[in-house]
Amino acid sequence: MKRTRLSIPVYIIIGLAAIGLISQLFTNTTNFFSNLFISLGIGLAIFAVFYFVFLRKRATSNEMKKYKQAVKQSKAKYDHTQPRKNPVSAGKKQQSIQPRKKRNKRATHLRVIEGNKAKRKDRASF
Repeated sequence: MKRTRLSIPVYIIIGLAAIGLISQLFTNTTNFFSNLFISLGIGLAIFAVFYFVFLRKRATSNEMKKYKQAVKQSKAKYDHTQPRKNPVSAGKKQQSIQPRKKRNKRATHLRVIEGNKAKRKDRASF
């Protein structure tokens, strides 16, 4: 019930503001645009001050530097992009090169954790 009582005045204020903006646009156009540009400029200045004072210092934290370094290392390790070759020359070279054996490459970021397999109960004996 409180929400409906609060929302009705808000809608009235928004409607009056829209009527005022439209009437000012048609009656005093130059003043309307000058006020609009001044408001945008002040808003941009406040945002810039807020960004450079508060947000910029927080973004250069030690954790962010470590994260960027880890991303750089990961890209260097796993991102092996090969340049495109000319399809005509690639077809000729492919015939002369013998196919290589594929080797099983283990993922270096995965490891097996040894457990106590000998101590595990035999569930079939129950």
